[in-house]
Order: sequence, then structure tokens, then C-alpha cells
Amino acid sequence: MIRVRTVLLAGLLCCFPVVAKAGDAFLAAGTGIAIGDTVPQLRFTDIRGLQRELVDFGQYRSLVLTFTSTTCPLARRTLPQLTELYRKYRDHGVVFAAVNIGATDTIRRMAAQALELNVPFYFVRDADLSVARTLGITRTPQVCVIDGTGVLRYRGRIDDQQRLGGTRPVASRNDLELALQQVLQGQSVEVSETAVDGCLLSPPPAPGPSATWAEGIGELVHRKCAGCHRPNSAAPFSLLSYDDAVAHRQMIAEVVTNETMPPWYAAGAHGQFQNDCSLTDGEKQSLLAWVAADSPAGDPAQAPEPPPAPQSDWRIGRPDMVISMLGQHTIPASGFVPYRYTVLPWLFLQETWVEAIEIRPLNPAVVHHCNMAYVSSAGVGEDTFITGYVPGGQPMDLGRFGNGTAFRIPAGSGLGLQIHYTTTGRREQCRIQVGLRFPRTAVRRQLRHVLLDPRRWKIPPYEPAYEVQAARRLDRDIDLLGMFTHMHVRGRDMTFLATIPGQPAEMLLQIPNYNFEWQLGYELTPGSRKLPAGTEIKAVAHFDNSVFNPFNPDPSRAVGYGLQTVDEMFNGFVFFVDQHEDLQLQVDPVNGQVMWPTGRP
Repeated sequence: MIRVRTVLLAGLLCCFPVVAKAGDAFLAAGTGIAIGDTVPQLRFTDIRGLQRELVDFGQYRSLVLTFTSTTCPLARRTLPQLTELYRKYRDHGVVFAAVNIGATDTIRRMAAQALELNVPFYFVRDADLSVARTLGITRTPQVCVIDGTGVLRYRGRIDDQQRLGGTRPVASRNDLELALQQVLQGQSVEVSETAVDGCLLSPPPAPGPSATWAEGIGELVHRKCAGCHRPNSAAPFSLLSYDDAVAHRQMIAEVVTNETMPPWYAAGAHGQFQNDCSLTDGEKQSLLAWVAADSPAGDPAQAPEPPPAPQSDWRIGRPDMVISMLGQHTIPASGFVPYRYTVLPWLFLQETWVEAIEIRPLNPAVVHHCNMAYVSSAGVGEDTFITGYVPGGQPMDLGRFGNGTAFRIPAGSGLGLQIHYTTTGRREQCRIQVGLRFPRTAVRRQLRHVLLDPRRWKIPPYEPAYEVQAARRLDRDIDLLGMFTHMHVRGRDMTFLATIPGQPAEMLLQIPNYNFEWQLGYELTPGSRKLPAGTEIKAVAHFDNSVFNPFNPDPSRAVGYGLQTVDEMFNGFVFFVDQHEDLQLQVDPVNGQVMWPTGRP
């Protein structure tokens, strides 16, 4: 009788929305569907910022949805318990997913929580609370069990061990597990609804007052977006004018909410990076409020002028040397394009020092990414990698560090390119150029790197979070300058850690929701992270070979190392200079060769 009254009271509360004062807890309006009802279509966002539905989880005998946030302490404490249940029941056709409904959470914070607590199952975001309201969710961590026919069979707590006021030594009843067992056995769920302790659901904060385009939004869009979103670039549309922004305002709101633009994938809690192009929370709120207010223009006379077109087609400035492919590559209108390889027509007869290198496709719309290394008679390997190109990424400009760093190309070397083209719907052609800028000041330090590149691993079929890690020990004292990661379409995340002997491991960089489309470098300010010889540098990555990965070519296949996108790679690059090196090389700015005391190369 007590349980019946509790359910009736909960229903009454849902039927009559609570009018809350500012700052009071919020209860979801509407009763949600009843136990025994078929679950209607649900839509949510995955860690990649893509819109997903229940069907994307594939076939299952039972689906467990746990509603969470990054700020609810009870939700946090129950995630390890859910991980144990996941491991126990995953081979019985049970799928687990955490549905984040935190009012101030973001996709990246959600993905970082999964990494921090080592949770292997799926995390999705219900930003508008449509899923929570449909299922009658009022608190975190409330759970729902949906059977293989799409019927809601259980709603309530995991068990009664974790309570807001304290913790029992053991649970008196394992409500979720008992419900799961009964569903799997084809039985009715004996206790199909239970009361839940936890954090009350809160709506997203309402947009505040909006600035106009003229009062600040235009300047923000120009500063954060217009560098790529301009004519004749890889970006799909321009954002130089008010009319441009208004025409794409809903798209702006979506990508800002999902944190897919501007492209930046480092978790904000770990490390400060000098090339961080992400929006602050305040900047996000300003843009979303502007869109919600129907994008006011303000006083046209006060509107900012569009940023001027770049003075050069090269982002490193006018190069001292340009090397072009002899011919063009032809890209088909559609289909999969294997990697193309080419060696540029120039041989460096003398040792050459370069301060900046830029890879510039003449048809950027068809180049997904391009990697470059120097090639010698000894071949090409991990030590010869130089830099890469990705749309939205920065060229390698060591002048940004301001510490006299340059890259050394050995005598007798050429430059080789590995190119990944993408189709556009029509037959295309592309030629790639490489521009080099030579140092104008003394070269004091040589750019070096460590590549973490394990090969002996195999990702099992249907595995959502297969872990691979690799480590190297530093043989010198270093000044860390940056990190870069490369995986293929099953890559889910990568974390870089440093362990100084006798000290706990420290996180250098965490990329919790890796995106194959945006392989970015993460640059540190020189002197901000110095590591002594003997430090272990480790990279840990997880790969998603499940049916829920929207880019997975074949989840039924065990996947190992390979160069093609249908295979996988693990590349963790760590870039640095020797702390004690002071070369004091005078370099000829015409050709990058070291000048002897006579002034002749």
C-alpha cells in the first residue's frame, strides 16, 4: 500500500507542475509514460555531438538507461556499481547507457567523467530533457529498464545502499539487478517502480539578455569563427557578415551547444594550451542567448567591419621556399579513397633548419588530412615525422613559441606526403604545396619528439572501450611544447600522463571525445611544463568497436593496426626541446643552411 501511495503521489506531482522560485529544485512536468507502455522515439546526442536514437544501440534483450550528471555526488558514486553490472550482464544481451541531464554539463565534461571513473559503456546527452520527461525521470541517478520489444519494465533506484544521508553496509534489495533478471527470464517485474534518492532534475538555465550583433556578437564571431569561415576556404559557409550569421544561426546554436565548433577537444580541467580556440562558458551563453532572442542586429552604424582578407594565402606569412607536387591527384565523386603517397620534387643537399612549415592544398575541400615526413636513403620512420594538415588546424609555426626553436631537415632528404582525400559529390582535382619559412634569429633549440606507437594489439568485435597504452622514458631533461594524437574512426579518447620518479602521475592532456575529422595539435607555452630525465610519458587510449559507433565500418570484425581507415592506429606524439640545449646557430634566411663564420654556407 505504501508503494502504491508513493507511486500515486509521484503521479500527482508530475500531473501538476511545481511552480518553483528562483533557485528552487525543478520537477519534470508531465507524468511520463507508465510502466508497461511502449517507449516512443527518443533522441539524444552522443559524445561526438551526433543526434542518435534508441535504434542506434542495436539489438538487445534489455536496455538500462541511467540518468546522471557530473555534479550529483550520488550519481558519481553509483557509476562504478553500474560498471560491475555492465560487465556481469553484457554477454547476456544487456546494453547500458548513461544519459547525462546535468543543467550546466557539456558533452566534453560528460565524456571526461566516463574516462575519470573508467566507465566502459555509452554516455549520451539529453540537453533539452526530452528523454527524461518522456520516461518520467525526476532525479539522478534514476534508472529505466526497457525490454527488447521496447516496453518500459522498470523505473527507479539501483538499490537502497547509496542514500543521500549515508550508505548502508550492503543493500537490502538489489532492485535494478532483480528487475534485469526477471526481464531476461521473460517474467513480470515484481517491483517495477521504486522511490529514488538523488539530485532533483533542473532545467537548463534560461538564456540571459542578449547582446546584438553590433554590441559584441559580431566581434565574437569574427574572432572565433571567421578565420576559417570565409570564402575560398575548407569551411562550408562564410561568417563574415551579419546576414551570413543569421542565415546559419540555428546551426551556430547546435554546434556551440554540442561543442563541435570551434574545433577543440581537450578537457578544460587538465592543462592550459596557448592555441586553445574553444569558447568560454560566457561566450557560449552569449551566442545562445543571441540566437534565442531572434538574432538582433543592433545599430548598423556600430556593427564591426569584417576582418580583412589575409595578406597571403599562407598562414605562416610569405614563405621563403615553396615546393609543389608536379602533377595533380584526381579524386572521384564518391566512395572510399585510399591514402595517396607522394614525394615532393626537391632534395635538400645540405642540412636545413626551418622555423615554419605549412601544407597548403590548392583544393582544401577535398583534403581530409595530410601528414608530412622527411625521406632519406634510410627510408621513412617515426623519427622523420615533421607535421600534418587538418582543416581548422594550425600550421607548424615554431616562431609562436618565441624560444629559438627550429626543425632540422638532414642533408640528402626530401619531403614525403601521406594524403587522405575525401569526396565532395563531384570529380575533383588537387595539387598540394608546401611552404617553408627559415629562421631570422639564432637557432637555439632543435624540435624533437617521442612517438608512442604500439602495434601488438587487436580490438575485439563489439567492444565499446578497448584500452591500449604505451609508454616511453625520457633520456633527457625536456621543455614540453605540445602533443598530438592520431587514431582512426574507432578512436574514442586519448590521455597523456607524466610520471616523475617518486611522484604520482600527472595528466598532461586529456582528449575525452576524440574526433577523427579534427586531429588537432595542443601547444604549451614554453617553460610551463618541464620534465626531468627518467620521467615516464604514457598515452592511454580507448577504441569503440561497437554497433553504437556511427563511423564503425564493421563491428563484427576484430581490428588491428593498419594504415587504412578500416583498420586502426595509435599514435601519441610528444613534442619538446632539450632544456639545456643552446645551439646558437646562425642560419641563412634565404635557404635555411647554417652560416659559417665567413658568412658563407
